[in-house]
Amino acid sequence: MGCWRGPSTVLACLLLLRPLPSPACPAACRCSSGEVDCSGHALRKVPQSLSANTSTLWLGYNFITMLGPHSFPPLPRLLLLSLPHNRLGLIHSQALVGLGALQELDLSNNYLTVLTPETFLPLTSLATLNLGSNRLGELDPGVLHALPQLRALFLQDNPWVCSCDILPLWSWLSHNREKLREENLLLCRVPEQLNKYPIMSFRNESFRQCQETSLSAQHYIAFLIIGPFSFMASIFFCTLMGSIIVIYHNLRKESHFSGRPRICRGC
Repeated sequence: MGCWRGPSTVLACLLLLRPLPSPACPAACRCSSGEVDCSGHALRKVPQSLSANTSTLWLGYNFITMLGPHSFPPLPRLLLLSLPHNRLGLIHSQALVGLGALQELDLSNNYLTVLTPETFLPLTSLATLNLGSNRLGELDPGVLHALPQLRALFLQDNPWVCSCDILPLWSWLSHNREKLREENLLLCRVPEQLNKYPIMSFRNESFRQCQETSLSAQHYIAFLIIGPFSFMASIFFCTLMGSIIVIYHNLRKESHFSGRPRICRGC
């Protein structure tokens, strides 16, 4: 064939037949067919030299304490991200940008105390979220509303505070009970009298006092408007009444002196 016409042509043909080099694998990881395993290597941050073809990324049992903005390189094919047993205490609102195909996220056994809905907005395909064994005392249900494809949720073994503030989360869970896993391990920690009480055993009646005493933002605005107005009105009313009383006493005093008989010196 034409590949034998000359040395340069032969070299070009050999280069064309040579397989393309595979993307580099991070030094602390093992890579195979789109799966990257970086578990248990004392990593303090996410490796950046990850192939765009990565579909599974294991990062468990490391020393990662936070996920900052754009912690991950673009990974448009990543389906599973596993980060259990780290020291993760903070996830930036832009940390998961570029992971739109992600279907499973494991954040269990970390130090998370607060999560914001903005963090999870990029994860429009996420079906499984594991937040078990963290330090969550409460969870904004907006985090869960940001995950339209969510099918499985793990919230067990967190120090849940069962006050009126847990009502929005309980309400979401009650309407999406089929998504909750390990329900029997979703227990109150605070207050002490409810320690180890199953959160899903609450009923609407349990929150009746919260619903009766809770005030909306409109109520607070009304108080801010009515409060100063009523204060000024009370001052005006007291001033008016005081003036009327003083005038009344002065008029009585004048009429009293005008009616008394006068003493003549020459009498």
